Amino acid sequence: MHLNSPDDINTLISQGFHLIEHAADPVVALARQYPGGLLIPMHRHSRTQFLYARSGVALVVTERGRWMIPPDHALLIPRGIEHRVEMFSGVEMQSVYMRDYDHSGHPCVLSVNELVCSLLAEVVKLQKPDVDDERSGLLFDLLLHEIKRLPVRELGLPFPEKPALAALCKAFLKAPDPAADIDSWAEKMGMSRRSFTRLFRAQTGVSFVTWRQQACIFASLPKLASGEPITSVAFDTGYESAAAYTTMFKRMLGSSPRDYMRQQAGYA
Repeated sequence: MHLNSPDDINTLISQGFHLIEHAADPVVALARQYPGGLLIPMHRHSRTQFLYARSGVALVVTERGRWMIPPDHALLIPRGIEHRVEMFSGVEMQSVYMRDYDHSGHPCVLSVNELVCSLLAEVVKLQKPDVDDERSGLLFDLLLHEIKRLPVRELGLPFPEKPALAALCKAFLKAPDPAADIDSWAEKMGMSRRSFTRLFRAQTGVSFVTWRQQACIFASLPKLASGEPITSVAFDTGYESAAAYTTMFKRMLGSSPRDYMRQQAGYA
């Protein structure tokens, strides 16, 4: 389903919410195509959501964090978590809503393999299990089984609640700099180095260095997805060389930028 106007978006949200919340079936699967720049406003579901970006890049925002969903990844969103979705590019999205799937805590990004990708393609055609069709039930059962086996990727970017610190984090995302240091941020906050490091970890759950590394890669994914050369992306993201960028990218995502994007092209 293509969306071209605010009315389309509102209609989609209303219809989808009604189907998801009122279906008697334990699992509901939906497929959508969204244009770049589209924003789905804050909402929540009574089911755990497996949100898969088959192509394109999406961002899910909650009160305490932001989760990037690059191509061939999915976000597992616990039931009841209020969130909004921003499309960084045109996105082909497939979502599975699971009534009996328990996932507590924060959302987490999962790397989707070929098997789950193929299962999703089949179940979204059905929307929900057909009680009179054995194959339908088997497909949904296998999908739920395989989702639990998918590896977690560190693409979540926690955001602090303290306004002044949140403003620094947002500015960093717009102009990432892997050389940014604790002392300069502490000075901007009018704090000692020790007080700042304590505050940052208390507000985000991770160290400043870890957050900085994640944020740089986080900010680079839309550029890669749009087809920009790796060297250009590395410099734009603040790295001094493509090699340094590639090393950090591989450490976080398990493959080089080139291999990663080749995999995404293969699944598109």
